[in-house]
Amino acid sequence: MNTNLHSLPRHLIELRIEHGDLDGLIDQVTLSLTPDELMLRRLKKRRLLLKDLISRIEAELDPPQPA
Repeated sequence: MNTNLHSLPRHLIELRIEHGDLDGLIDQVTLSLTPDELMLRRLKKRRLLLKDLISRIEAELDPPQPA
């Protein structure tokens, strides 16, 4: 059985997991008594980059159909 550990579908799953983890971490930082604004900005920037990467991979795996 030849499993490709670097396949796009697997990478997509890993990115979605990381994006979800960042959501939870951002919620925790936001709810703390003294949120670290710099950390919050960095986490949100990373989450946005992941979202963009996820969108690109999804488009590559399932390209839009021509009209």
